[in-house]
Amino acid sequence: MDDCGPGSAAHIAMDCRRRSSNGPYDLVVIGAGSAGFSAAITAADQGARVALVGRGTIGGTCVNVGCVPSKTLIRAAEQLHNARVAARFAGITAEAAVTDWRQTVRQKNALVTGLRQTKYVDLLPAYRDITLREGPARFADGGVAVDGTHILARKIIIATGARPAIPAIPGLDTVPYLTSTTALDLETLPRSLLVIGGGYVGAELAQMFVRAGVTVTLVCRSRLLPEAEPEISAALTQYFVDEGIRVVAGVAYREIRKTGEGIALTIARGERNITIEAAQVLIATGRTPNIEGLGLAEYGIAVSPKGGIVVDEHMRTTRTGIYAAGDVTGRDQFVYMAAYGAKLAAINALNGDSRRYDNRAMPVVVFTDPQVASVGLTEAAARNAGHDVRVSTIGLDQVPRAMAARDTRGLIKLVSDARSDRLLGAHILAPEGADSIQTATLAIRQGLTVADLVETIFPYLTTVEGLKLAALSFGKEISKLSCCAG
Repeated sequence: MDDCGPGSAAHIAMDCRRRSSNGPYDLVVIGAGSAGFSAAITAADQGARVALVGRGTIGGTCVNVGCVPSKTLIRAAEQLHNARVAARFAGITAEAAVTDWRQTVRQKNALVTGLRQTKYVDLLPAYRDITLREGPARFADGGVAVDGTHILARKIIIATGARPAIPAIPGLDTVPYLTSTTALDLETLPRSLLVIGGGYVGAELAQMFVRAGVTVTLVCRSRLLPEAEPEISAALTQYFVDEGIRVVAGVAYREIRKTGEGIALTIARGERNITIEAAQVLIATGRTPNIEGLGLAEYGIAVSPKGGIVVDEHMRTTRTGIYAAGDVTGRDQFVYMAAYGAKLAAINALNGDSRRYDNRAMPVVVFTDPQVASVGLTEAAARNAGHDVRVSTIGLDQVPRAMAARDTRGLIKLVSDARSDRLLGAHILAPEGADSIQTATLAIRQGLTVADLVETIFPYLTTVEGLKLAALSFGKEISKLSCCAG
């Protein structure tokens, strides 16, 4: 190695490569979304020379068609609901209505455009060692090919994300359908909507549309939020029904067809066939990784049965020198986990695979109302893992914050190990549950016990105080405690 100046061997090598514009990159990152930017910035901060290869709109799913646009429209529809239930406070009435959904959607678009510009496009000039290349990428000897240009790279990270999955329902290819992407761009609200899928996307959007005045039916193969605790799934289902959503769970899809007024889906429930009609249909049955065109098979990169790139705990694929992170792996498909995994992949690619992916304290939030927030093990998962399980469940009617807000929809469930008293899981269904789960996340990450939660000071009249009350209820009848007496 030529001596290009003082410093460590690693920094000298990177400085030399940086000065040689024709030399290979230290890292090529395929995908310019949240995971791709996380990997590229992490590598550049270490002095690496990075090629970031993007295809389509920069910024990926979250900012463009996922988290940001959906949550702003969900909050808009929430204002309509809040007005309708204002009478829960004596002497108060309110009215709210959609006067121009087109303007609401265009405001959402302006937010998306602004965030994409400030959090993605405008970042690139600040990183002189990141070069953006646009076009489809395919593996080639010693690197990747992008629109016919061969880019040499010592290491590669695949971060191409995912897209809405389309189920194999007979007739679906003849029916115009919405996905989570196109539904957020509707400038005219449909008269009625059939949502196929009971996961977090289907649940969030079904509630958003019913609050905006659309007649909504939601159908799903198992139950609403099948990965959530059964108590939470059951309670949320009832809240949906209370708001006017028809929830039809435990079905098999037979066929879908066009009608004069829209679409008709035939489902089987038990021994009965049922036909559900609606003006439009929204497919919300999960997401599928974007792996097409990369040439994975040619380079011995294994793919799981569900289409995700197989990686180990270091984010390594089955091909030496090639890593993958984010939704393309098919696991933990949340933007913060994509960014986390991509950061680890970049560190490992440049520094010898020292970091391990750890999702044991991964918070998950569903932005329904009440919000669903979970971290750690469910009761069933804890039992399957061999723990001697203790469970505490309290309704929100035991939480002073909920009583003061006159909205006691929800519950809090804690899962602990009976032998060690260690907290294993926390599951919250509450209007403000999303902002409470991080306390439980830290507790699980640090190996805290139920006793630790009990002995911690929590602020009064907050939703997060419910965690302490749930912890207290392992050993006390909390209805017999005075305020703050725990």
